[in-house]
Amino acid sequence: MKVDVVLGLQWGDEGKGKIVDYLAPNYDIVARFQGGPNAGHTLKFDGKKFVLHTIPSGIFRPDLINLIGSGVVIDPTTLRRELEELDAAKVDYKDRLFIARKANLILPTHRYLDKASEAAKGKAKIGSTLRGIGPTYMDKTGRNALRVGDVEQEDFLARYAKLREKHLDLLKIYPKVEFDLAAAEQEWMNGIELLRTLQLVDGEYYINKALADDKKVLAEGAQGSMLDIDFGTYPFVTSSNTITAGACTGLGIAPSKIGEVIGITKAYCTRVGSGPFPSELLDETGDFLRKEGQEFGATTGRPRRCGWIDLPQLQYTCMLNGVTQLVVTKMDVLDKFESIGAATRYIHKGNESSELPYDICEKDLDTKIIMLRGWSESLDTVTTYEQLPEAAQDYINNIQEYLSIPVSMISTGPERHKLIVRKG
Repeated sequence: MKVDVVLGLQWGDEGKGKIVDYLAPNYDIVARFQGGPNAGHTLKFDGKKFVLHTIPSGIFRPDLINLIGSGVVIDPTTLRRELEELDAAKVDYKDRLFIARKANLILPTHRYLDKASEAAKGKAKIGSTLRGIGPTYMDKTGRNALRVGDVEQEDFLARYAKLREKHLDLLKIYPKVEFDLAAAEQEWMNGIELLRTLQLVDGEYYINKALADDKKVLAEGAQGSMLDIDFGTYPFVTSSNTITAGACTGLGIAPSKIGEVIGITKAYCTRVGSGPFPSELLDETGDFLRKEGQEFGATTGRPRRCGWIDLPQLQYTCMLNGVTQLVVTKMDVLDKFESIGAATRYIHKGNESSELPYDICEKDLDTKIIMLRGWSESLDTVTTYEQLPEAAQDYINNIQEYLSIPVSMISTGPERHKLIVRKG
């Protein structure tokens, strides 16, 4: 049995949570493979809105197993709050949520370091969510990390104290920032106690045994491909591999186990924080996109930068991921536009290219924009592809033809049922 992968093709916020939730009933297990509470996967159904930061988006489907893989970094405080929200919503998860022992723990001092480091950068800020993600991955690669399995060891508190002291020494090199460490530690320790009551597993054995038993697995990515630590717009990236390869390292599966790769893109483009954004609209059109799309971060609440869809950028991430089918979300946000732009080439000093340059963060790139017809009508009642206005169909066809990848789903609203699924 193969592992199918769902991931974002832009800079995050593409609507992965809704798509995973929709696909989940076709699978036995949904597994998060990287990232941490910097993710914000929003699901909306039955008149309620849920935002998941660590827990896989399949948790709302009864009888479905959910695994937090080894590549994820976990803040016990955030996890505890998420679980309390599930308890309040009467979601039964105790027998369906598993956590890999090799997943790394985010300490309160990781968040402290994140805040101090970002403040010290001044105008050169990366745009961190200040959730302690970067410092945690640094400890992981530095071989200093605390892992979930350590909570089962008798000397856990000694291990915690050792890493804590290392962080406090590091903090001496930064200007002082406000951080209530004592209060954060109290909350964190409460989260650790809850973590000990959950089902901890050796994730790599668990997932491979499931595959050997013909269980269907859906791997859920966080953030977006353009934030990949190796292939994103470095240094304005996250600290993990957000592309398909990250599913292999984050879950402990062989590359030969990857099946369908379902890449998700908005019908336009957004980015949170600093970094290059070639198709960004710094005008009233960009402001209108933000308003219509309610583009504010699910995790941070920060306003997102908005622009037209960037087709060369999508071509790049489709190549990196081996995308086999596309999902286009937020089509309804474009309902009120008489014409809609799409970037098709990059222009630098008179030279055109469809390739992202190595030094994209230093180059002042212009984009060649083609304008396509808008449909200027609501998609609210549209349930099939054939019911889409002709201009909307043309827009989807244009994306398909540029990328040579079929669009299998089109989202026309945040609710679970507002999704056009194309057959064949």
